[in-house]
Amino acid sequence: MELKNENFKEEIKEGITLVDFYATWCGPCKMMHPVIDKIEEQYKDIKVIKIDVDQHEDLAHEYGVMSIPTLYLMKNGEPVEKNIGFTPQEKIENWIKEQQK
Repeated sequence: MELKNENFKEEIKEGITLVDFYATWCGPCKMMHPVIDKIEEQYKDIKVIKIDVDQHEDLAHEYGVMSIPTLYLMKNGEPVEKNIGFTPQEKIENWIKEQQK
């Protein structure tokens, strides 16, 4: 799901959410998109939110995003994992499985 409005806090407050901070002009971000899409398809019980840092500078600043892509795994509104740069699918899946326990 692409963040279109300012409902971010509402979207992440319950359950597990994978948040992808990216920019349309970012090469590594473009490489991440197929990985993020696969995660979204495979894990129907988690939310996936893509945030364009150029459109949502306030959120990028709030979460300390200095480089992109930056991925956060959130649980009940709180960050539990963070990775800067390209993140392999296996690593993301391990994050998710750890939080589902």
